Amino acid sequence: QVQLVESGGGLVQAGGSLRLSCAASGRTFSIYVMAWFRQAPGKERGFVAGIRWSGGSTTYYADSVRGRFTISRDNAKNTMYLLIDSLKPEDTAVYYCAAANHVVGLNVLNGYDYWGQGTQVTVSS
Repeated sequence: QVQLVESGGGLVQAGGSLRLSCAASGRTFSIYVMAWFRQAPGKERGFVAGIRWSGGSTTYYADSVRGRFTISRDNAKNTMYLLIDSLKPEDTAVYYCAAANHVVGLNVLNGYDYWGQGTQVTVSS
């Protein structure tokens, strides 16, 4: 089993930056890929960014966030990060991290084996 705990969310003014963290524990050696998703009120949860956990550090981004979001990881700390720049009100959502033990369609929610509880990001205009 792998446990995921997100942190770093909060209330931020538009134009600001925020760094989210996802700490993994348990059988982290089994993780193949990790990702960030977000869910705005009344909308479905959607893929934001993903990163290979082992065997390289290839990153993937949703087209809507490319250029403003940066995903990274620190394997020594078993932690994944999401840096969000130039925050917009439409970035307001609960941000979730997810992990999979195998190759997965990055935007396929039920392909992931583990999920965190989420961290709220609210961007004021």
